[in-house]
Amino acid sequence: MTKNNNKAIVLISGGIDSAVILAQAIKDGRVCSTLSFDYSQRHRLELRAAQAIARFYNVPHQIIKVDCSAFARSSLASAKKIPQNRSSAEIAKAGIPSTYVPGRNTLFLAYAMGQAEMMDASEIYYGPNAMDHVPYPDCRPEFIHAFQQVLNVATQQAQNGKAPKLVAPLVHMRKEQILTLAHALKVPLELTLSCYDPTSLSHHCGICDACVLRKEAFSLAGLPDPTKYKV
Repeated sequence: MTKNNNKAIVLISGGIDSAVILAQAIKDGRVCSTLSFDYSQRHRLELRAAQAIARFYNVPHQIIKVDCSAFARSSLASAKKIPQNRSSAEIAKAGIPSTYVPGRNTLFLAYAMGQAEMMDASEIYYGPNAMDHVPYPDCRPEFIHAFQQVLNVATQQAQNGKAPKLVAPLVHMRKEQILTLAHALKVPLELTLSCYDPTSLSHHCGICDACVLRKEAFSLAGLPDPTKYKV
């Protein structure tokens, strides 16, 4: 972070990870503006959760509409079947799942880069975790390093010697470790939504990969789970 500039753009999805990085950024003294994206995802209720989290922390929140046809291959943006009833071990061994959205994080970070330029923000916060590395190539440390190189050469800020820094504080943390941090930061976990196929009442389905990992993380962290599950 450059001296005298504590502005940060924070990407929030409505899930636990992005709520934690927002809380951490605020604790660290950043003045945050948040971005979410509507790509007609089947779990668009996550945007309502993102709005609630932004309101809780009293920070500006913008939802950017993205053409969903770019992501039609993914089961998150189509009628394809979402993986269900898999154990965490099966999820880890399965490789890249149908819930992978090609190009999504690259596009989202490009929007964040533009916002950083307009606001003269010195940091962009992004929330991948260690358990995302295998299933999602755009959540790996190599991707984060590569996008930092883009920020270093493709921005006016960089030409002025102050390229925005891509901050991924959870990239080497497992879900249960993130929940422990969330507890320490007093993150309103009851406002978050992780499910890929939530009910109309915003209840988690309980059987998609995201729900399985969420349940297991609360158990491993030894924390009460405030989530309402259908199953």
